[in-house]
Amino acid sequence: MYSKDVSTPDRLIEATRELLWDRGYVGTSPKAIQQRAGAGQGSMYHHFTGKPELALAAIRRTAGELRATAEAALRGDTADDGAASAYDRISAYLRREREVLRGCPVGRLTMDPDIMADETLRAPVDQTLDWLRERLAGIVEEGLERGEFTPGLDAEEIASAILATVQGGYVLARASGSPAAFDSGVRGLLALLAPNRPRA
Repeated sequence: MYSKDVSTPDRLIEATRELLWDRGYVGTSPKAIQQRAGAGQGSMYHHFTGKPELALAAIRRTAGELRATAEAALRGDTADDGAASAYDRISAYLRREREVLRGCPVGRLTMDPDIMADETLRAPVDQTLDWLRERLAGIVEEGLERGEFTPGLDAEEIASAILATVQGGYVLARASGSPAAFDSGVRGLLALLAPNRPRA
């Protein structure tokens, strides 16, 4: 499944990431990891002490990837090197390409009782969602200072609403089997944030 150029530890981590996303922690057995990674039991335990250490490495990598992808959208770089508006940066984050029907690879971990019960495994999940909420709040605050948003909005509450729209949108899309529910939630939130802008 993976190129021979990819190291064994990387293959094991990537296999674990995919399995955690699809099956959760309990469903991610060492045997399933080894089969997907094309690695033997001895090789797996040569690089990792066991499933918990491998799961932690996978969760950290997934969290880091989510941060990088979100930051790329939120940074708001434009072709002419001018800064995009706060609204446009939030819109770019909400509309970025996603595997909507698979759900959020970090958000889905919050529904896994085994991960939530383990402080070490839960930490990267909590830290990533906290980082995203704070990053969004900062952008909303910038927009408020520039007069882009309705005066009096609470930046932290709006950031939480943005995050809730994304995570709730995944749930609604998976329940209906269509990304339309996710897209509808995004359009609705953007209309509320900028009521004078026409809907896209």
